[in-house]
Amino acid sequence: MANPLCPVTGEPARRLVQWVPARLLTELWRIELQVDVKPSFGGQEEFGLWESPTGLYFFDPALEGDHAFYQQLYRHMVERKLWSQDGARSEFRLAATRIRPGDHVLDVGCGFAAFRRTIPQARYVGLEPNLAGDNAEVLDQSLADHLREHAGAYDAVCAFQVMEHLTAPRQMFADMVRAAKPGGLLIVGVPQVPSAITRIPNFLINAPPHHLTWWTKDALAALATRCGAAVESIDNVAWSEFDALIYWIERCSPIRCRDIHFRHAWSWHAATVVGLLLGRLLRAVMPCPATRDEGAGLLMVARKVDSSPPSPTRGEG
Repeated sequence: MANPLCPVTGEPARRLVQWVPARLLTELWRIELQVDVKPSFGGQEEFGLWESPTGLYFFDPALEGDHAFYQQLYRHMVERKLWSQDGARSEFRLAATRIRPGDHVLDVGCGFAAFRRTIPQARYVGLEPNLAGDNAEVLDQSLADHLREHAGAYDAVCAFQVMEHLTAPRQMFADMVRAAKPGGLLIVGVPQVPSAITRIPNFLINAPPHHLTWWTKDALAALATRCGAAVESIDNVAWSEFDALIYWIERCSPIRCRDIHFRHAWSWHAATVVGLLLGRLLRAVMPCPATRDEGAGLLMVARKVDSSPPSPTRGEG
Protein backbone atom coordinates (compact mmCIF):
# COMPACT_ATOMS: atom_id res chain seq x y z
CA MET A 1 0.00 0.00 0.00
CA ALA A 2 1.36 3.44 -0.95
CA ASN A 3 2.32 5.86 1.77
CA PRO A 4 -0.30 8.57 2.44
CA LEU A 5 0.24 12.08 1.12
CA CYS A 6 1.51 14.99 3.21
CA PRO A 7 -1.39 17.41 3.89
CA VAL A 8 0.90 20.38 3.14
CA THR A 9 2.91 19.38 0.06
CA GLY A 10 0.92 16.47 -1.35
CA GLU A 11 4.12 14.37 -1.47
CA PRO A 12 4.15 10.79 -0.15
CA ALA A 13 5.22 10.35 3.46
CA ARG A 14 8.83 9.23 3.76
CA ARG A 15 8.31 6.90 6.70
CA LEU A 16 5.82 5.41 9.11
CA VAL A 17 6.55 6.45 12.70
CA GLN A 18 4.06 4.08 14.36
CA TRP A 19 0.57 2.61 14.27
CA VAL A 20 -1.75 3.85 17.05
CA PRO A 21 -4.80 1.74 17.99
CA ALA A 22 -8.01 3.80 18.01
CA ARG A 23 -9.22 1.75 20.99
CA LEU A 24 -6.23 2.90 23.06
CA LEU A 25 -6.93 6.57 22.31
CA THR A 26 -10.67 6.13 22.91
CA GLU A 27 -10.11 4.65 26.37
CA LEU A 28 -7.49 7.22 27.33
CA TRP A 29 -9.75 10.10 26.30
CA ARG A 30 -12.60 8.58 28.34
CA ILE A 31 -10.54 7.85 31.47
CA GLU A 32 -8.22 10.85 31.60
CA LEU A 33 -10.37 13.69 30.25
CA GLN A 34 -13.90 12.25 30.35
CA VAL A 35 -14.42 12.91 26.64
CA ASP A 36 -16.24 10.60 24.24
CA VAL A 37 -14.34 10.43 20.94
CA LYS A 38 -16.28 7.55 19.40
CA PRO A 39 -18.48 9.86 17.27
CA SER A 40 -15.35 11.54 15.90
CA PHE A 41 -13.57 8.24 15.22
CA GLY A 42 -16.53 6.40 13.72
CA GLY A 43 -15.46 2.82 13.07
CA GLN A 44 -11.75 3.58 12.63
CA GLU A 45 -9.55 0.88 14.18
CA GLU A 46 -6.08 2.45 13.98
CA PHE A 47 -4.18 5.54 12.93
CA GLY A 48 -0.84 5.78 11.21
CA LEU A 49 1.55 8.46 12.45
CA TRP A 50 3.68 9.42 9.45
CA GLU A 51 6.59 11.76 8.75
CA SER A 52 6.58 13.82 5.55
CA PRO A 53 9.65 15.02 3.60
CA THR A 54 9.32 18.41 5.35
CA GLY A 55 9.58 16.73 8.77
CA LEU A 56 5.87 17.30 9.42
CA TYR A 57 4.28 14.47 11.41
CA PHE A 58 0.68 13.71 10.46
CA PHE A 59 -1.98 11.18 11.40
CA ASP A 60 -3.74 9.18 8.73
CA PRO A 61 -6.68 9.07 8.52
CA ALA A 62 -7.03 12.64 9.77
CA LEU A 63 -10.31 12.66 11.72
CA GLU A 64 -11.21 16.03 13.25
CA GLY A 65 -12.99 16.39 16.57
CA ASP A 66 -16.64 17.36 16.23
CA HIS A 67 -18.46 20.17 18.02
CA ALA A 68 -19.50 17.97 20.95
CA PHE A 69 -15.90 16.82 21.42
CA TYR A 70 -14.61 20.38 21.83
CA GLN A 71 -17.46 21.38 24.11
CA GLN A 72 -16.69 18.44 26.42
CA LEU A 73 -12.92 18.89 26.27
CA TYR A 74 -12.68 22.57 27.07
CA ARG A 75 -15.37 22.42 29.74
CA HIS A 76 -13.47 19.65 31.49
CA MET A 77 -10.07 21.35 31.14
CA VAL A 78 -11.34 24.67 32.47
CA GLU A 79 -13.03 22.96 35.43
CA ARG A 80 -9.81 21.10 36.30
CA LYS A 81 -7.71 24.25 35.81
CA LEU A 82 -5.76 22.68 32.99
CA TRP A 83 -6.79 25.50 30.66
CA SER A 84 -7.32 29.23 31.11
CA GLN A 85 -9.74 31.22 28.99
CA ASP A 86 -7.64 34.35 29.59
CA GLY A 87 -4.20 32.82 29.01
CA ALA A 88 -1.65 35.22 27.50
CA ARG A 89 0.61 33.04 25.39
CA SER A 90 4.09 34.15 24.40
CA GLU A 91 3.10 33.72 20.76
CA PHE A 92 0.43 36.41 21.29
CA ARG A 93 2.98 38.90 22.54
CA LEU A 94 5.37 38.03 19.71
CA ALA A 95 2.64 38.42 17.10
CA ALA A 96 1.39 41.68 18.63
CA THR A 97 4.69 43.38 17.80
CA ARG A 98 3.74 43.08 14.12
CA ILE A 99 0.28 44.67 14.47
CA ARG A 100 0.11 48.41 13.81
CA PRO A 101 -2.39 50.87 15.31
CA GLY A 102 -5.65 50.70 13.35
CA ASP A 103 -4.84 47.43 11.61
CA HIS A 104 -7.86 45.29 10.75
CA VAL A 105 -7.06 41.87 12.24
CA LEU A 106 -8.82 38.54 11.68
CA ASP A 107 -8.20 35.84 14.30
CA VAL A 108 -9.26 32.46 12.88
CA GLY A 109 -10.25 29.80 15.41
CA CYS A 110 -9.88 32.40 18.13
CA GLY A 111 -11.17 30.29 21.05
CA PHE A 112 -12.06 32.71 23.83
CA ALA A 113 -10.49 35.67 21.93
CA ALA A 114 -7.55 35.97 24.32
CA PHE A 115 -5.41 37.50 21.57
CA ARG A 116 -7.77 40.49 21.48
CA ARG A 117 -6.43 41.74 24.81
CA THR A 118 -2.88 41.75 23.44
CA ILE A 119 -3.69 44.08 20.52
CA PRO A 120 -5.86 46.93 21.88
CA GLN A 121 -4.51 49.12 19.07
CA ALA A 122 -6.23 47.04 16.37
CA ARG A 123 -9.71 46.52 14.95
CA TYR A 124 -10.37 42.89 15.84
CA VAL A 125 -12.63 40.18 14.41
CA GLY A 126 -12.53 36.61 15.69
CA LEU A 127 -13.98 33.47 14.11
CA GLU A 128 -14.90 30.54 16.35
CA PRO A 129 -17.53 27.98 15.33
CA ASN A 130 -16.99 25.81 18.43
CA LEU A 131 -16.79 28.31 21.31
CA ALA A 132 -18.44 31.52 20.14
CA GLY A 133 -20.42 33.16 22.92
CA ASP A 134 -21.80 36.64 23.57
CA ASN A 135 -18.67 38.53 22.45
CA ALA A 136 -19.75 40.81 19.60
CA GLU A 137 -16.24 40.66 18.13
CA VAL A 138 -16.36 36.85 17.79
CA LEU A 139 -18.44 35.40 14.96
CA ASP A 140 -19.85 31.88 14.81
CA GLN A 141 -18.57 31.44 11.26
CA SER A 142 -16.14 29.32 9.35
CA LEU A 143 -13.42 31.12 7.42
CA ALA A 144 -14.89 29.88 4.13
CA ASP A 145 -18.24 31.47 4.98
CA HIS A 146 -16.59 34.69 6.17
CA LEU A 147 -14.71 35.04 2.88
CA ARG A 148 -17.94 35.42 0.91
CA GLU A 149 -18.13 39.05 2.00
CA HIS A 150 -14.66 39.80 3.42
CA ALA A 151 -12.06 38.53 0.96
CA GLY A 152 -9.04 40.84 0.84
CA ALA A 153 -10.29 42.86 3.82
CA TYR A 154 -7.62 42.36 6.51
CA ASP A 155 -4.20 43.82 7.26
CA ALA A 156 -3.31 40.71 9.28
CA VAL A 157 -4.87 37.23 9.40
CA CYS A 158 -3.87 35.06 12.36
CA ALA A 159 -4.38 31.44 13.39
CA PHE A 160 -2.93 30.40 16.75
CA GLN A 161 -2.88 26.65 17.50
CA VAL A 162 -5.44 25.96 14.78
CA MET A 163 -3.61 24.29 11.87
CA GLU A 164 -2.82 21.16 13.86
CA HIS A 165 -6.55 20.48 14.38
CA LEU A 166 -7.43 20.39 10.69
CA THR A 167 -7.71 17.68 8.09
CA ALA A 168 -6.72 20.16 5.36
CA PRO A 169 -4.32 22.79 6.79
CA ARG A 170 -3.16 23.86 3.33
CA GLN A 171 -6.70 24.79 2.30
CA MET A 172 -7.11 26.71 5.54
CA PHE A 173 -3.94 28.71 4.94
CA ALA A 174 -4.93 29.38 1.33
CA ASP A 175 -8.20 30.83 2.63
CA MET A 176 -6.26 32.96 5.12
CA VAL A 177 -4.25 34.35 2.21
CA ARG A 178 -7.51 35.18 0.41
CA ALA A 179 -8.72 37.07 3.49
CA ALA A 180 -5.61 39.28 3.61
CA LYS A 181 -5.07 42.46 1.67
CA PRO A 182 -2.25 42.43 -0.91
CA GLY A 183 0.90 42.71 1.18
CA GLY A 184 -1.02 41.76 4.34
CA LEU A 185 0.43 39.61 7.11
CA LEU A 186 -0.27 35.91 7.73
CA ILE A 187 0.59 34.83 11.29
CA VAL A 188 0.45 31.16 12.26
CA GLY A 189 1.32 29.45 15.56
CA VAL A 190 1.66 25.65 15.75
CA PRO A 191 3.11 22.91 18.00
CA GLN A 192 6.55 21.66 17.05
CA VAL A 193 8.23 18.30 16.62
CA PRO A 194 10.50 17.47 18.37
CA SER A 195 9.54 19.30 21.54
CA ALA A 196 8.28 18.72 25.06
CA ILE A 197 4.75 18.11 23.80
CA THR A 198 5.95 15.20 21.61
CA ARG A 199 8.13 13.64 24.33
CA ILE A 200 5.33 13.15 26.90
CA PRO A 201 4.07 9.52 26.71
CA ASN A 202 0.44 9.00 25.65
CA PHE A 203 -0.14 12.76 25.62
CA LEU A 204 -3.74 13.03 24.42
CA ILE A 205 -3.69 16.73 23.62
CA ASN A 206 -1.26 15.82 20.84
CA ALA A 207 -3.40 12.96 19.47
CA PRO A 208 -6.51 12.56 17.29
CA PRO A 209 -9.13 13.88 17.18
CA HIS A 210 -7.43 16.94 18.72
CA HIS A 211 -4.00 17.32 17.08
CA LEU A 212 -3.68 15.82 13.61
CA THR A 213 -0.30 17.35 12.65
CA TRP A 214 2.99 18.16 14.40
CA TRP A 215 5.00 20.90 12.68
CA THR A 216 8.52 21.89 11.68
CA LYS A 217 9.98 25.10 10.28
CA ASP A 218 10.36 23.46 6.87
CA ALA A 219 6.68 22.45 6.89
CA LEU A 220 5.58 26.00 7.71
CA ALA A 221 7.79 27.43 4.97
CA ALA A 222 6.33 24.95 2.47
CA LEU A 223 2.81 25.89 3.55
CA ALA A 224 3.46 29.57 2.89
CA THR A 225 5.25 29.28 -0.43
CA ARG A 226 2.63 26.93 -1.88
CA CYS A 227 -0.16 29.37 -1.06
CA GLY A 228 1.23 32.65 -2.35
CA ALA A 229 2.93 34.04 0.76
CA ALA A 230 6.54 35.02 1.43
CA VAL A 231 8.00 33.97 4.78
CA GLU A 232 9.44 36.81 6.86
CA SER A 233 10.27 34.86 10.04
CA ILE A 234 9.73 31.53 11.77
CA ASP A 235 10.59 31.69 15.46
CA ASN A 236 10.58 29.34 18.41
CA VAL A 237 8.06 30.57 20.98
CA ALA A 238 9.15 30.97 24.60
CA TRP A 239 7.33 29.21 27.43
CA SER A 240 4.73 31.24 29.32
CA GLU A 241 2.55 30.77 32.39
CA PHE A 242 -0.18 29.58 30.04
CA ASP A 243 1.69 26.52 28.79
CA ALA A 244 4.28 25.97 31.54
CA LEU A 245 2.43 22.85 32.71
CA ILE A 246 3.49 21.03 29.52
CA TYR A 247 7.11 21.94 30.23
CA TRP A 248 6.97 20.55 33.76
CA ILE A 249 5.06 17.38 32.80
CA GLU A 250 7.79 16.53 30.30
CA ARG A 251 10.56 17.27 32.83
CA CYS A 252 8.90 15.10 35.47
CA SER A 253 7.94 12.15 33.28
CA PRO A 254 10.10 9.04 33.89
CA ILE A 255 9.56 8.14 30.19
CA ARG A 256 10.37 10.48 27.33
CA CYS A 257 9.25 9.46 23.86
CA ARG A 258 11.34 9.24 20.75
CA ASP A 259 9.88 7.29 17.82
CA ILE A 260 7.06 5.66 19.79
CA HIS A 261 4.61 8.17 21.29
CA PHE A 262 1.54 6.08 22.20
CA ARG A 263 1.61 2.65 23.84
CA HIS A 264 -0.65 0.51 26.00
CA ALA A 265 1.80 -0.41 28.79
CA TRP A 266 1.37 0.04 32.53
CA SER A 267 4.76 1.71 32.79
CA TRP A 268 3.57 4.30 30.25
CA HIS A 269 0.26 4.88 32.05
CA ALA A 270 2.15 5.28 35.34
CA ALA A 271 4.53 7.76 33.70
CA THR A 272 1.53 9.82 32.59
CA VAL A 273 0.21 10.02 36.17
CA VAL A 274 3.63 10.81 37.67
CA GLY A 275 4.35 13.49 35.09
CA LEU A 276 0.99 15.18 35.58
CA LEU A 277 1.04 15.14 39.40
CA LEU A 278 4.63 16.33 39.78
CA GLY A 279 4.24 18.74 36.87
CA ARG A 280 1.25 20.44 38.47
CA LEU A 281 3.16 20.74 41.75
CA LEU A 282 6.20 22.34 40.12
CA ARG A 283 4.07 24.64 38.02
CA ALA A 284 2.46 25.93 41.24
CA VAL A 285 5.73 26.65 43.05
CA MET A 286 8.25 27.44 40.30
CA PRO A 287 8.57 30.58 38.16
CA CYS A 288 7.91 30.50 34.45
CA PRO A 289 10.56 28.20 32.94
CA ALA A 290 13.43 29.64 30.97
CA THR A 291 13.35 28.52 27.35
CA ARG A 292 16.47 26.42 26.84
CA ASP A 293 14.74 23.74 24.78
CA GLU A 294 12.63 24.04 21.61
CA GLY A 295 10.03 26.11 23.47
CA ALA A 296 6.24 26.02 23.35
CA GLY A 297 5.89 25.96 19.56
CA LEU A 298 6.64 27.83 16.35
CA LEU A 299 5.33 31.18 15.09
CA MET A 300 5.50 32.02 11.40
CA VAL A 301 5.01 35.51 10.02
CA ALA A 302 4.54 35.65 6.25
CA ARG A 303 3.27 38.27 3.85
CA LYS A 304 0.76 37.88 1.04
CA VAL A 305 2.50 38.37 -2.26
CA ASP A 306 1.01 41.31 -4.16
CA SER A 307 0.37 39.79 -7.57
CA SER A 308 -1.49 42.80 -8.97
CA PRO A 309 0.13 44.45 -12.01
CA PRO A 310 2.13 47.62 -11.30
CA SER A 311 0.37 50.93 -11.78
CA PRO A 312 1.28 52.76 -15.00
CA THR A 313 3.97 55.37 -14.51
CA ARG A 314 3.42 58.93 -15.63
CA GLY A 315 3.45 59.20 -19.38
CA GLU A 316 2.30 55.61 -19.97
CA GLY A 317 -1.11 55.00 -21.41
